Amino acid sequence: MLEPSPSRKRHGRLVRSGAASVVLLAVAGYLAVQYVTGGAGAPGCEVVSAEDGRTTYEFTPEQAVNAATITAVGTARDLPERAVTIALATALQESTLRNIDYGDRDSLGLFQQRPSQGWGTPEEIMDPAYSAARFYDELVEVPDYTRLPLTVAAQRVQRSGFPDAYAKHETDARLLAAALTGRSAATLTCEGRPGTARAQGPAAVRAALVRDFGQDVLQSAGTAVDDASAAPTAAPAPTAGTTGGTGGTGGSDGRTVTLPVAAGPGTEGRLERRGWQLAHWAVANASSLRIERVSYAGREWTAGNTDSKWRPTGAGSTGGAERAAGAVRITSAR
Repeated sequence: MLEPSPSRKRHGRLVRSGAASVVLLAVAGYLAVQYVTGGAGAPGCEVVSAEDGRTTYEFTPEQAVNAATITAVGTARDLPERAVTIALATALQESTLRNIDYGDRDSLGLFQQRPSQGWGTPEEIMDPAYSAARFYDELVEVPDYTRLPLTVAAQRVQRSGFPDAYAKHETDARLLAAALTGRSAATLTCEGRPGTARAQGPAAVRAALVRDFGQDVLQSAGTAVDDASAAPTAAPAPTAGTTGGTGGTGGSDGRTVTLPVAAGPGTEGRLERRGWQLAHWAVANASSLRIERVSYAGREWTAGNTDSKWRPTGAGSTGGAERAAGAVRITSAR
């Protein structure tokens, strides 16, 4: 039997090496796609339709934080839910709701805005609250934007080379907008696994609220902090579900920010919607701010639960008091 020639041996090694490289590239490509689309084993978030309970959208904590910021900036301007939906669909197309520091030519950030085209400095555009505000600045200048097809309204702002690309994100953007504006109650959850970030406490929660909603969110809500060492931002309002200084869902332990949703113009339904917006915002930020528990309107979300659902607080607990007071309670991990 003839021995294979040295050239054939080399050829065989090259074929095997090439095949191994193809496999590695395929694996790397898969992991890259998983990272971009929110996979790669990251703690998950989910929003579910309040209408049918079956339509869902799954996303990562990073995407949740950015979606919550985009929504908060829009509602702080009293813009309609349609504006938020358009903004979310645009960011889903442009960056998959990730604050990326690269793009086509000099495009940056959630909306792939270009410094050279007058959208702001690179530092400004990489600030999600700023970039969302700039998007809304342009959107409200589009005549009758709420009546236009979503992809048309988005394209009037973005002037993209792919004008029809935004339409495919409309269903997911509607689900996110319904939850993050508070119209759909208890429909957004995250795993919020304990230990994914360093504990930051009430000060970080308050700072993040101001970052997204503006300073008025603390003043109008009458924010109180269950912390003897931290002065309230505004005059303390009655803390929902507290008796003798101890809250029924965690107590006055220096970890809980209480947001009594202040009475104001509009109906009771509008106040409840505001409460659910703040509650869902807190869940969306649970991993980054290491929030352990959020309660509102007799329901409670707790980080680390395998099903990550909003659960009734139970008869005889603080649920009735929270519902009456309209208070959102955000408790940080230790």
